[in-house]
Amino acid sequence: MRKKRVAKPRRLAQSYPMTNDPYHYRVIARAITYISDNLQDQPKLEQVAGAVGLSPAHFQRVFSKWVGVSPKRYQQYLALNHAKTMLAERNTVLATSDDIGFSSSSRLHDLFLNWEAMSPGDFAKRGQGLTISYGYFPSPFGEMLIMGTDRGICGIGFTDPAGREASLSDLSSRWPHAQFNHAPETLNIGGLFEQGASAKLHLIGAPFQIKVWQALLNVPTGHVTTYSEIAAHIGNPKAVRAVGTAVGRNPISWLIPCHRALRKSGELGGYHWGLPTKRALLAWESARFEADKPSP
Repeated sequence: MRKKRVAKPRRLAQSYPMTNDPYHYRVIARAITYISDNLQDQPKLEQVAGAVGLSPAHFQRVFSKWVGVSPKRYQQYLALNHAKTMLAERNTVLATSDDIGFSSSSRLHDLFLNWEAMSPGDFAKRGQGLTISYGYFPSPFGEMLIMGTDRGICGIGFTDPAGREASLSDLSSRWPHAQFNHAPETLNIGGLFEQGASAKLHLIGAPFQIKVWQALLNVPTGHVTTYSEIAAHIGNPKAVRAVGTAVGRNPISWLIPCHRALRKSGELGGYHWGLPTKRALLAWESARFEADKPSP
């Protein structure tokens, strides 16, 4: 059984106070959805604030506190061509990521991640003898379905695109012989969105999939990579399509950043939990990355 410890990341230049208040998470989720749905119209602050039921001044404070930039600035990062800009300017070369320290800074808002992969034998059992707890939790990107074993988080998905029932069926189908319990109180996810938080991951996948997901863990916040680059990094440059499939099968969305994988053309490509969610994740990370850059 392989174990991997991600080194302690460097601190961000700024610290953005987070809140575990589900109300604020829902406000941000509605705001991100509204801005995304009305991107071509470039809605004004008053319009977005009205859509989430807050005064413009209050909404500006809440949004800027969480994202790190103003709602107006955030709109620029949601632009459809922004992914191409990221690919041109901040494309991570995975072959050299360790040498330049990317692997130590790749975790979203300073998370400390420990991950453990199941052995091939355990994977072949398809979850037999395994108990998986799950629950539904608010996040700024919509409601999350989170699953975990006694070793750590083994599944994260977004329920908004398809609904709770479909999302639960999707994630649980990967371990057809496991026992599933709705027991959100047993999942240790406290502070998951806060800087300095820690998380244990229990990766359940085939050896090829594990390699792809390990490569994704080396893509730092505010950067992107391509499917072809991942294929080259894991020593199988012709397996671009298989890499794309493995990226799509990532069971731990957001923490294993499959949203940072783009097509070689710079287009977003697919995303298992919907392209609006992928665009929102990339925009939020890019906004924070730019806000943390030292002043010239």
